[in-house]
Amino acid sequence: MRLALFTDTYLPQTNGVARTLHRLTGHLNRRGIEHLLFTPKPASGQDENDPVRKIASIPFFLYPECRLALPHMSSIHNELRAFSPDLVHMATPFNLGLCGLRYAQKQNLPHVASYHTHFDRYLQYYRMRRIVPLYWKYMKWFHRSCDAILAPSQETIGSLRAHGFSGLRLWSRGVDCGLYTPEIRSADVRERYGIGSQLLLIYVGRIAPEKDIATLLAAMRLLPDSIASAVHLLIVGDGPQLPELRAAAPQNVTFSGSKYGQELAELYAAGDLFVFPSCTETFGNVVLEAMASGLPVIAADAGGSRDLVVPGRSGTLFEPHQPAAMAEAICRLAEQPMLRMAMGQEGRRLALGRSWEHIFDRLISDYEEVIEGRRIKSQAGIFTA
Repeated sequence: MRLALFTDTYLPQTNGVARTLHRLTGHLNRRGIEHLLFTPKPASGQDENDPVRKIASIPFFLYPECRLALPHMSSIHNELRAFSPDLVHMATPFNLGLCGLRYAQKQNLPHVASYHTHFDRYLQYYRMRRIVPLYWKYMKWFHRSCDAILAPSQETIGSLRAHGFSGLRLWSRGVDCGLYTPEIRSADVRERYGIGSQLLLIYVGRIAPEKDIATLLAAMRLLPDSIASAVHLLIVGDGPQLPELRAAAPQNVTFSGSKYGQELAELYAAGDLFVFPSCTETFGNVVLEAMASGLPVIAADAGGSRDLVVPGRSGTLFEPHQPAAMAEAICRLAEQPMLRMAMGQEGRRLALGRSWEHIFDRLISDYEEVIEGRRIKSQAGIFTA
């Protein structure tokens, strides 16, 4: 099997899509599957032998750290013809994804698309609600010829099915339970940030409107004095809202900035509760990382968090955009240490069942089924012609 992958986000960007695709390329290398990945410049973390093609790009106006590729179609098509892929995978539906789609259609190749981001929900946070119908019109056009659409959660599959999409398959996500583990819990984190409170709440993610951190901060302000004096919130991440939210946050809130790798894993492990108000996740990688770290989760009852959190067992879900409901959930678990411990253990147990190796091997099987399905259809077409 020879794969051509197209994505508008990749390392050094730190979003879930970029990290998942980087893990995928590593797995393909281990499985001996030849592939080319086209992504905008800049991209780092690859050596000269990595099959990554970096395309000239400009900043995206909504996310300046994200890039919009300026592809040279003829050079990309020449390279693809020389590589002769068996399948094209479009990980994003925009500039480079369009390149992959056009080539696959022109060459009559099997092609799949993965749906990673609820952009329609993002648009509502950026006061662009009026173009949501245009977004769905474009997305239906982009995906209509795909042999399969890969979605990361059952919630996302349900959302796409409700909009008339078909050919949907689950491509879930895994977690590194060796990196994210409660075994590395240490008091050093509290000392580093000067946190003396009894209970440490952790949020990890982008500091941007679509993450609805305003609901989390409002919930912190609603906590009764007896709880507020005993808890501290550590917000881990960066983004355009960071200066605004830092200035408006209560005193029992600390912002750490972006953290990665072992340092991020240590922050998770130092926490007592993971709090996540976002309603826009298609999966929620950070929720799974928190579960692997042994943290009970308080999350909005929306998006991919629904697939991960088992209410009453590994955490609790609250009504989205409702600070009072979130505050109530924090109070309830703050007062029940044994329940928190049991939920954290259950979350860890669930996370241990989500290995990246199994998930990527399932994806490779989906690739093979799509290629074989196209071959059978082609032969049937020739036979009936």
